[in-house]
Amino acid sequence: MAESRVSLRSGFRVGTSLSVLVLLAACSEPLDLDMRGLMNGGFNTADAARAATAPRPQPDNRGVISYPNYQVAVARRSDTLAQLAARVGLPADELARYNGVQTGDPLRAGEIIALPRRVAEPSPATGAVTTGPIRPASEIDITTLASDAIDRSAPTPAAARPAPQTGTEPIRHQVKRGETAFTIARLYNVSVRSLAEWNGLDSNFTLREGQYLLIPVVTEAAPSEPETAPPPPGTGSPTPEPPSASQPLPEETAAPAAAAATAAAAAPLANVGRQTAASASDAAMSFPVQGSIIREYAKGRNDGIDIGAAVGTSVKAAASGQVAAITRNTDGINILVIRHPDNLLTVYTHVDNITVAKGDAVSRGQAIAKVADFEPSRVHFEVRKGFDSVDPMEYLR
Repeated sequence: MAESRVSLRSGFRVGTSLSVLVLLAACSEPLDLDMRGLMNGGFNTADAARAATAPRPQPDNRGVISYPNYQVAVARRSDTLAQLAARVGLPADELARYNGVQTGDPLRAGEIIALPRRVAEPSPATGAVTTGPIRPASEIDITTLASDAIDRSAPTPAAARPAPQTGTEPIRHQVKRGETAFTIARLYNVSVRSLAEWNGLDSNFTLREGQYLLIPVVTEAAPSEPETAPPPPGTGSPTPEPPSASQPLPEETAAPAAAAATAAAAAPLANVGRQTAASASDAAMSFPVQGSIIREYAKGRNDGIDIGAAVGTSVKAAASGQVAAITRNTDGINILVIRHPDNLLTVYTHVDNITVAKGDAVSRGQAIAKVADFEPSRVHFEVRKGFDSVDPMEYLR
């Protein structure tokens, strides 16, 4: 996927998928809990609940749904994998191996089976309106558009023909060990119900390792209800006359300069604008890149720090550990998570050219990726203690 340049504001919102990924990386067992409301707003499933998804396209008479980059088949009621294989014209054992099932296994009505290679495209001969894969409306064959226009302009219009199916090619996700329908739905910011409808899941949302899922295509998010501003304090009740109306207040005494200096010293210093420096030898972690901190940690709003660095700069592991997950969110931003002792995780985003793989052991200071081409170019770095984000500076000083 070609990387796009993302604005600073949208880039900071790594999104629900990052929080879900951290949860998955932190746990070795399946996690079906709905964690909405935890992590002070850093993990929120409300967007997934509001996201409107398009219906799954209708298959042809064989059950085939075709897209430019892959094809799937939809099982019928009482189908076995062998019966579906015969219908689409593929060897049953090849189809079974590709989907991690046995040839005689029964399939649920509507269950998605991924095809390991392309079969004949849907066409009028197989019950489809047009020939070829499903494409966006903007890519409909000009001949089809012209034919429809001619039919509409004829003195006696021809009988209405079904419009060809159009749409965006959905992501095809292969289920990994420990993943559930809930975690996958949150990862892609869709509802678990739409995920089940698109893939013919049972009422328990049962998945198997190696299974392929189509991720529902999000059409739009329902508009949120407008917030009503609270009334000004004291509205609806009489305001008593202040004592100063009849007697003036005493003159203010200026605070001593020393007290003002002490108060200023006590105020926390913002990290924004400061340059990173080599961490002390006894620091728990080291900075993943050297540069200017362009956004500081704010729990629930920015669960890490953002460090400005030139595109292509080497990104290094902040501490020794094991790569727990590598994926990307719905904006195409890469996410890399490393698990460390004491239930700690470090998260690195806005990176590319990743040189490690899931399960690899990494050492502190080891190069793991490069700074990606975003505007502005930077690395978003988080430290999490289990589910909760913590200020990375506590570990970097």
